[in-house]
Amino acid sequence: MFGLSRKDTLLLIFVAIITFAAPILMNPFPTESSLAQFNAGYPDLMQRFVIFGIFAIGFNILFGLTGYLSFGHAAFLGAGSYACVWMFKLLGYNILPGIILSVIVSAIFALAIGYISLRRSGIYFSILTLAFAQMSFALAYSVLGTDMFGLKGGLTNGETGLQVYNSDPQIFHSDSAPDLPHLFGIPMRTTEVVQYGAWEFQFNVGFYFCAVVMLIAFYLSIRIFRSPFGLMLRAVKTNQNRLNYTGVNTKPYALAAFVISGMYAGLAGGLLSAMDPLAGAERMQWTASGEVVLMTILGGAGTLIGPVLGAGLIKYFENIFSKINEGILKGWFEFLPDTLGDAVVWVLYFFTGSGWHLTLGLMFMLVVIFLPGGLVEGAGRLFGIGRRKKKTPASKTQAAE
Repeated sequence: MFGLSRKDTLLLIFVAIITFAAPILMNPFPTESSLAQFNAGYPDLMQRFVIFGIFAIGFNILFGLTGYLSFGHAAFLGAGSYACVWMFKLLGYNILPGIILSVIVSAIFALAIGYISLRRSGIYFSILTLAFAQMSFALAYSVLGTDMFGLKGGLTNGETGLQVYNSDPQIFHSDSAPDLPHLFGIPMRTTEVVQYGAWEFQFNVGFYFCAVVMLIAFYLSIRIFRSPFGLMLRAVKTNQNRLNYTGVNTKPYALAAFVISGMYAGLAGGLLSAMDPLAGAERMQWTASGEVVLMTILGGAGTLIGPVLGAGLIKYFENIFSKINEGILKGWFEFLPDTLGDAVVWVLYFFTGSGWHLTLGLMFMLVVIFLPGGLVEGAGRLFGIGRRKKKTPASKTQAAE
């Protein structure tokens, strides 16, 4: 189906089912329950899951297939965000032109940076990409954020961030069109709330649009992984010097992977602006680049579904664990004696709230040490153990016979 093998088709169908059912699956606890804090089925967070999943899928095409570790992919995320908001300012709030421009601008930007950075490999390549990303951040934050070309606030509006104002041209805006991001008149923020017993589920137009885009991006990544082009990228990762000795020029392949990866990042940046029509320089910071590296490694670099899992896990920790404060912890452990309860809350508070990075760091250490292949490897081991257990009685019976 769709040019995929049976295994890849089943994987795509599985991801589609999980994604579309996310508003239900991510609300396992009743609304009034004390554990409802762990529910993640609200639109803004679910959209971030799929958007950063796209970001990680694209990064995995570069890092997972070619082995080139880029610390500057946030530059393309930010460029896509700025491009989308500029399209809102010039044409109107229809998100489709904005997303298309985001991909085009990021592709051009990635081509320029990749052409220079890929002259080096290894750590030198990584440092070059980091330098370009930090230069992009500095330009967006200061130089391009000053009055220039007759524009107040320049191209990026500096630290305030680029946003849409009533004085902007918005050539194709009409009174009948929503004053928020929409798709040909369908507002992205339209939400349908469904009550089922003690549970509340929110079905949001913006989330489902982003989910469809992510599934298309995931499908394209499968095709790239299984194509002769993907096979060549794996060869580049395995032994680039041997390919060079055989007369194969690997640079065009690596540059193509870099540009495709940058386009994915630009698409994610455009969708972020479509979700919230504001673009800031913070999306170009080195922390954003490091985050996508963590997502890919945590989920499983070089695997198909791994980066999506890693993106979801990190965004879950960032948005859920960071909101667990001391008051919530005391409510959970109020059944304990006061002294013991205070001690437990004191210890756990280091791992929640503003200390959620500590929990994520410990998890990342455990995965790197015990599961170098990421969460996908962990799932594979679990299923492998299950298969061995099922086969053990049969093998003993055959041995006895």
